[in-house]
Amino acid sequence: MLPTDNRLRRREDFATAVRRGRRAGRPALVVHLRSGATDPHAPGESAPPTRAGFVVSKAVGVAVVRNKVKRRLRHLMRDRIDLLPPGSLVVVRALPGAGDADHAQLARDLDAALARLLGGGAR
Repeated sequence: MLPTDNRLRRREDFATAVRRGRRAGRPALVVHLRSGATDPHAPGESAPPTRAGFVVSKAVGVAVVRNKVKRRLRHLMRDRIDLLPPGSLVVVRALPGAGDADHAQLARDLDAALARLLGGGAR
C-alpha cells in the first residue's frame, strides 16, 4: 500500500500535475509528472514528499476490474516513489487496455513512462 504521505488527494493537485506537468503515454496508461512542485499545504520549509494519484475510469471495466487495476498501480508506484524528485506530483491514468493487462505489463508500461519523464527520452 502507498503510504498516506505519498497519496495525492486534492483535486487542485491532480489538475496541477495534469495541466502543468510533463506527460508520457504507453499502451495501458499515461503518466503525468510535475517535478519538484512546492506544496502550499505543507507546513514548514522541509521538502514535501513525492505524491502520486491514480485515475481509473469506467472505460477500464467494471468496478472489480477498476479496483484491481488501482491496487496494482498503487503497489507498483510504492516501489518507485523514491526514484522521483522530492515534491513531485504524479498522476497515473489507466487507459481502457489496463483492465486486460497483467501485472508485468503494467509494470513495464509504468517503468517506461517514468524513465521517459525522468530521463527526458525521445518520443
